[in-house]
This record gives sequence, structure tokens and C-alpha cells, in this order.
Amino acid sequence: MKINCKDFRVREGKKVNLAKWPTEVKPYYRSNKQFKKILSGRIEKMSDLQNLLYASNRYAVLLIFQAMDAAGKDSAIKHVMSGVNPQGCQVFSFKHPSLEELDHDFLWRTSRCLPERGRIGIFNRSYYEEVLIVRVHPELLHAQGLPDMAPEEDTIWQERYRSIRDLEAHLHRNGTRVVKFFLHLSKAEQRNRFLARIDEPDKNWKFSRADIEERKYWTDYMKAYEACMSATSTRHAPWYVVPADDKENARLIISEIILDTFHGLKMEYPKLSEKHRKELRSLRRLLAK
Repeated sequence: MKINCKDFRVREGKKVNLAKWPTEVKPYYRSNKQFKKILSGRIEKMSDLQNLLYASNRYAVLLIFQAMDAAGKDSAIKHVMSGVNPQGCQVFSFKHPSLEELDHDFLWRTSRCLPERGRIGIFNRSYYEEVLIVRVHPELLHAQGLPDMAPEEDTIWQERYRSIRDLEAHLHRNGTRVVKFFLHLSKAEQRNRFLARIDEPDKNWKFSRADIEERKYWTDYMKAYEACMSATSTRHAPWYVVPADDKENARLIISEIILDTFHGLKMEYPKLSEKHRKELRSLRRLLAK
């Protein structure tokens, strides 16, 4: 089955209702063997396109992954990007901000990690945490020392959405293509994965009581994600809602969207001048002697 990336893209100006977006779709593979073959082929294509991205040196690509706990962000990044040259790819995970980061605006710590031209940047969580977890837990705003802080009002979130849209528009104008993935996991599947983390010893380290505590805010998080994607999915920096109950299917969808992004870039290897070509011919003759 061919994957149509538009099926998962949040259109600009469209109000998101996650209850209407599936957490599982019909598999794009018939067996585990076929899944591995399809993903391997896409990883190979991605590697070739990454080389072209680096050689052309005109664009950067920023991939942002957001999701509820246990949705598979880490494993998706690991498997989908496994064939990419690590010298051309940078992965950053953003946890609780440090004291230094709290003394700056909310976009500062991620802006320092943006990819340069020719490279792929991956944000495992991102500046979007500031309109997600901080919105669900507005008490976190107190540590940020903001002037005129009013988390109980909608104003601060609308202002942050505007700051994010402005940042992503600026990045696009300057050659960085931003693609944002929300791995859409069902609450029932999250429960199953939490149970697996308890039952399987090699997964115990992934689980803590804090995961259960955050699960209590599931509805609040869904509302925060809906508001966030409704306000910040644009033509130049789209959100994709990826059904995540089937991890293998999610990886195929993500890989297809990344390839589609690369194919949309006007990239070509640098053209050599006749003078340079003549020099290369001369060097070849020298080496052949």
C-alpha cells in the first residue's frame, strides 16, 4: 500500500480534534520481513538524500517529535534514522530546563541546537513543551519569572503560539525546513506498554511513578495538543499526526514523510567550473603515472 503523507498532515487553519484522528490504521506491510525490507529501502534512500543535502549546503532539516509517554519517539528516531551518517545528523532531547535556561526566553535553549545548513536536526521534545506540559501544569511558569504572568488566561498561550509561528517562518525563509510529528497513541495502548515496562526486566528502567501521575492528566494533554497543533501547523512547518499504536506502521509513515520532505527540496550536487574540471583531469593524469 502506498502511503499518502497528506492523510496525516494537519492543514493550516484547521481545528484539530484528536478523537477524530486514528491511533491505528491498516498496516502498510504484510509481514515483519516485508516491514524490514521496506524500511531498509527507505533508510538507504534517506542516506543518499542526506549526502545530497550536505553537498548542496543550501538547506537544513529539523524534525520535531512530540508525544505522550511510551508512544515510541525514541525507537522511531533510532530505527528510522539508523542509516543516516551521524556526522550529518544531530539529536537533542529536552528535559526539564536548567537554571541558566530558565533565565532566558522559552525559545533560547532550543535555538542553540538548531541544525546548520547541510545537516538534519532532530528534537526529541522541543520548545513545544512550553505550550504542552507547562500548559497542563501552569505552576511551572512561576519558575520562569515572567512579567505580567497570567497562566489562568489564554493570552500567554496565544502569545507563545505566535512566537513559535514567527520562529518557524524565519527558519523557513533562511533555508531550514521544519517537520513536526505527533505520535498519536491511544490511552489503552499506553497502558499496555506501561505494563510491559513493569513485566519485562530489561524495560524496568523506563518506568517510574511519575509516568502514572502524568497519565491522570491525559484529557488535559489532549486538549493542549489540539490547541497547539491547531495554532501552529502551517504550510511551511506542518504537523503530522502519526498513528502510533502500531510502532512498525508509525516508522514507515514517518520515513515516508521525511523522504517526501527531502524530495520537495531543490537540491543538486555542486557544478564544477571548466577550470576546476581541467585541474581534476590534470591531477588524474599525475596520479595515473
